[in-house]
Amino acid sequence: MLTAPFARRHFLQSLAGAALALGTSGAGAAALSGTGPLDAAAYRSLRRYAGTPFGHVAYMDQGNGPDALFLHGFPLNSFQWRSAIDRLSAHRRCLAPDFLGLGYSRVPDGQAVTPLVQVRMLAAFLDGVGANTVDIVANDSGGAVAQLFVTQYPKRVRSLLLTNCDTEPDSPPPALQPVLEMARAGTFADRWLARWVADKDLARSPTGLGGQTFSDPTRPTDEAIDYYLGPLVSSPRRKDLVHAYTLGLDPNPLAGIEKELRRVAVPTRIIWGMADTIFDPAGGDYLASVLPNCQGVRHLPQAKLFFPEEYPDVIAEEARKLWGVTA
Repeated sequence: MLTAPFARRHFLQSLAGAALALGTSGAGAAALSGTGPLDAAAYRSLRRYAGTPFGHVAYMDQGNGPDALFLHGFPLNSFQWRSAIDRLSAHRRCLAPDFLGLGYSRVPDGQAVTPLVQVRMLAAFLDGVGANTVDIVANDSGGAVAQLFVTQYPKRVRSLLLTNCDTEPDSPPPALQPVLEMARAGTFADRWLARWVADKDLARSPTGLGGQTFSDPTRPTDEAIDYYLGPLVSSPRRKDLVHAYTLGLDPNPLAGIEKELRRVAVPTRIIWGMADTIFDPAGGDYLASVLPNCQGVRHLPQAKLFFPEEYPDVIAEEARKLWGVTA
């Protein structure tokens, strides 16, 4: 006999599968079948929405098996994980939501978008899609939310795969101070994000999103810039939400968490890009010293903050190792 959570999940997955079978075509169908690249058009065609008390959360749901939760960085969205999901969907049901205030999630007026609210949103989101326990894969501010989530909902997490992200002694990192100042003045969205959308070469320059956070200066692509940043500057309200998300990162949302992390028993692996100019290069080793069931740190000499998009094979390799599955 099926337990209630499993039965609900089975029912939801059956409905989703039937809907895709009836309604997905073109790029989306190609992406699901593995016959074509998961580009922005394909990803957009597969976007779903989950109703929660915090708003309608945009998300990707692909693959089969135990549930895995992918948490993106700022100012990105779940599109960051498209290539990793492509490699891991044979082993996991990959769930990749957009945080409140970022991406394509729909946030009601007056809804806070702080890291602690994101944690509660994720719990409600997982309930809504029939996911009880998850393997978490996280990057950047998504890694901060992952640490908060595992300390508040330890029984809902099977494993943690953390990449460059906030740590208690490095949150917010000093490099974020100019962004915080612009957010307080209400100018960040226009001075940086909107300019990057309008001028993709500027976005890939040494002072842009690409130059600051990607190893390859030709990344991110034009379509990725539009998919990541376009919705954030689409209206005055969306710009206000970006500023609210940014300001939620200060003061330190991880203050005092080290003591709690030392009690986290879930298996953990860490991958750290050592060319990151945003977070402390020692952050990965710090997390390894704090998390008692850390099973190793992998250092990537050439990688910057958003390396999960550039090196999905590394993410997939380390995730499979952590999960105990073969390629």
